[in-house]
Amino acid sequence: MAECHTQNKAKLVSETRRRFEADYVTDKSEKYDPRDVERLQQDDNWVESYLFWRHHNVDETLKMLDESFQWRKEMSVNDLTESSIPRWLLEIGGIYLHGYDKEGNKLFWIRVKYHIKDHKTTLDKKKLIAFWLERYAKRENGKPVTVMFDLSETGINSIDMDFVRFIINCFKVYYPKYLSKMVIFDMPWIMNAAFKIVKSWLGPEAVSLLKFASKNEVQDYVSVEYLPPHMGGTDPFKYSYPPLVDDDFQTPLCENGPIASEDEASSKEDLESDGKETLETISSEEQTALLKKINVTEHTSKAEENEKVDSKMKAFKKPLSVFKGPLLHISPAEELYFGSTESGEKKTLIVLTNVTKNIVAFKVRTTAPEKYRVKPSNSSCDPGASVDIVVSPHGGLTVSAQDRFLIMAAEMEQSSGTGPAELTQFWKEVPRNKVMEHRLRCHIVESSKPTTLTLKDNAFNMSDKTSEDLYLQFANSSRESDFSTP
Repeated sequence: MAECHTQNKAKLVSETRRRFEADYVTDKSEKYDPRDVERLQQDDNWVESYLFWRHHNVDETLKMLDESFQWRKEMSVNDLTESSIPRWLLEIGGIYLHGYDKEGNKLFWIRVKYHIKDHKTTLDKKKLIAFWLERYAKRENGKPVTVMFDLSETGINSIDMDFVRFIINCFKVYYPKYLSKMVIFDMPWIMNAAFKIVKSWLGPEAVSLLKFASKNEVQDYVSVEYLPPHMGGTDPFKYSYPPLVDDDFQTPLCENGPIASEDEASSKEDLESDGKETLETISSEEQTALLKKINVTEHTSKAEENEKVDSKMKAFKKPLSVFKGPLLHISPAEELYFGSTESGEKKTLIVLTNVTKNIVAFKVRTTAPEKYRVKPSNSSCDPGASVDIVVSPHGGLTVSAQDRFLIMAAEMEQSSGTGPAELTQFWKEVPRNKVMEHRLRCHIVESSKPTTLTLKDNAFNMSDKTSEDLYLQFANSSRESDFSTP
C-alpha cells in the first residue's frame, strides 16, 4: 500500500515536471527565475507541496506553479536579503518568527497594531513577508508555520484587506502546504465582516485552519512559555533589531555538565551576526579535561571516546535517513526520536560523516540547553570519518516537539590543531559564509512504539532485523502523516 502510494506520487511529480517544462517554460521562460525552474526539476518535496494543495490534480498544479513562479520573479524572492527591506520595517517588530506552537510548528507573528495602511509602503511590507517565509522555507523545508494574527490594541486604520489577502495568497499559492493554522487573536467585533471575507479567500480546503481565540483560548494552541504577557503567557521575549530574530540556539550540556557559560546576548550574536562567532570561554581546568577527550593528537583522545560509544552500540542499527550537506552527511536527516516519559530516559544518536578532504570542526547547539546532555558537543571529524553524538534528556526534564538542535560545521586547514584552544580560535575567525548549518527537530515516540532511533541501556542487544523493521514501520507512518497536513 505504502509502496503503491510512493510510486503514484513519483509518477505525478515526474508528469508535473515534464508538462511544466513543455507547456509553460518553453513559452514563458522569461517570466520565471531560472533558479526556480532548476529547483523544480531537483526538489521532489517542492513539487509535491504544490500537488498536495491542488489535490494531486496535475492541470491545476501547473496553473498554480505558473502563478507562483511569476510572482517569485516579480518579487525577486531568491535575492531578498535584509538589505532589501527598509530598516524601519525591521525595527518596528510588526512581522517576525519566534517560538513554537504545541505541535512544534514555528510561530509567524503579525502584530497588526504596528501596521498602518499606506500604499507607499505596501510593497516593502509584502517583501518583508516574503523574506521571512523564504528564509524559513529554506531552513525547514516542508515544516508548516502557525500564523499568529495578533489584533490586540488594533484600530480600524490598521486593517488593510489588500495586505491580508496577500498573506492568504502566500499560503494558498506561493508557499503551499506551509500553513498549519492561522490564529486570530483578540479580534474586535467591528472586524467580523472583514474576516468573513478572509474565510472566502482561504477557500473550503483551508478555512478550517482559521482559529479565532481570546486570551483564554489561545493557550489551546500555544503554551504559555511562547506567549507574551498580553496573551496570558510568560515569554520574556522582547523584539529588537538588529540582529534578526530567530531561534535562540545555545550550547547544551556535555556529559559531565555545562561546558560553557554564555548569556543570551552573546548567543544571539553567535548565530545572527554576519561577522565572526564568539565561542564560549572555559576554565583552564575544563580545558585540561576536554583536551583528554577531544584533542586527536593525544592518545586518550577522540578515538578512545568513540570506542566507548561504539562498544555500547555494536548491535544498534544506525538511523537510515541522511541529510547530505557539502561538508557533513548528517543522520537522521530531520528529526531526533526520543522515548516518552513513561518509558524512562532514552538517548538518541546523531551520526556525522565528513565528506571532505579536510578536517571539519563541528558544534551542537539547542534551543533548550537545560534539557539535554550532548557528547561530544564541540569537536572535529577527520576526512572520511564518522562521529557518533549521543543526545540524552537531562534531570528528568521532558523532551518537547518545540525543541530544536543546530549542527554547525566548518572546514579547517590541514595545519590547524583540534584541541579546545585551537577550536575556540577557529570559531572566532571562521567567516560566516563558510559555516554549514543544519537543524533537527525533536519527536517523542510513545513507549509502545520504540524505534531504532532511540537508545536505551537495556535495549542494545535488539536484533538488527527487528530494529530495522520497527524503524521502517514508524518512518512510513510518519511520512503518511506529513502528507495529510496542509
